Amino acid sequence: MERLEKLLRERCPELELRRDEPMSRHTSFRIGGPVPLMALPRSEEEVQEILSAAVLEAGVTPFFMGNGTNLLVADEGADLFVIKAFHGLDRLELAKEGEWPGRRTVVAGSGVLLSQLANFAMEYGLTGLEFAHGIPGTVGGAVTMNAGAYGGEMVQVLESVTFLDEAGDICTLPASACGFGYRKSIFSDRKCLILKARFHLEQGDPAAIKARMDELAAKRKEKQPLEYPSAGSMFKRPPGHFAAALIDQCGLKGLTVGGAQVSEKHAGFVVNRGGATCADVLELVRQVKERVFQQTGVELEMEVKVLR
Repeated sequence: MERLEKLLRERCPELELRRDEPMSRHTSFRIGGPVPLMALPRSEEEVQEILSAAVLEAGVTPFFMGNGTNLLVADEGADLFVIKAFHGLDRLELAKEGEWPGRRTVVAGSGVLLSQLANFAMEYGLTGLEFAHGIPGTVGGAVTMNAGAYGGEMVQVLESVTFLDEAGDICTLPASACGFGYRKSIFSDRKCLILKARFHLEQGDPAAIKARMDELAAKRKEKQPLEYPSAGSMFKRPPGHFAAALIDQCGLKGLTVGGAQVSEKHAGFVVNRGGATCADVLELVRQVKERVFQQTGVELEMEVKVLR
């Protein structure tokens, strides 16, 4: 990492670099030890320079992250070079009128928060992103995992995705070529960085759009433990079942290991009640998976990505 840091400071003197940066500062779980080097670029040009230095010159494969809402990092940290482009790729714009009457295209950088994107669409009277308003995280992360809620998913409104591939080349793919499925896409396993996405939205009534967003926000506040740090839904939805219902059925609400707890409000969430460690969370997840499998025969799969 020392060679990479030297290269980056020479090639990008204004780039913000942090050594031994605690990941607890960058994840919604507020958990995680340090990574040896983190870069926080503020432009696509800086990202390209970083990739060139890291991959082609130093032989280091970076880990890309957005707002850290779906990550759990080991207590001892992770031996990774992290590129966090949350603040650098945050442009939002309305594309020119297209050829489809009643439809408009919104272009959003990967660092744009989903709440910002949904509000932007609402201001222009564009419907289709109401489901995304309360999902934590950024456009890049949401596209990567095809985030969804309340019957909506990113794939339903995506037109195309522009990204930097492993070699640092800028590529654009239509949504139909991105392999979207339940909480996955071709970006889930590829070492590439999403730069921006284009969304095709229908013209709608701003008042109705706001009313729907307010309705979903109220549901989230009522049913989800928003008062505690978490990574959102801990488990993927098993075929034919709902993870939260299975966990609740097994009497596991409130189950606690250290500072980690199965939420008493929503069994699909594992929350940090204070001082939780990665080890606490993983042990709690192990116990939940074991109990659910023993009692129902259903095997739960984690939705949250673990870095160690």
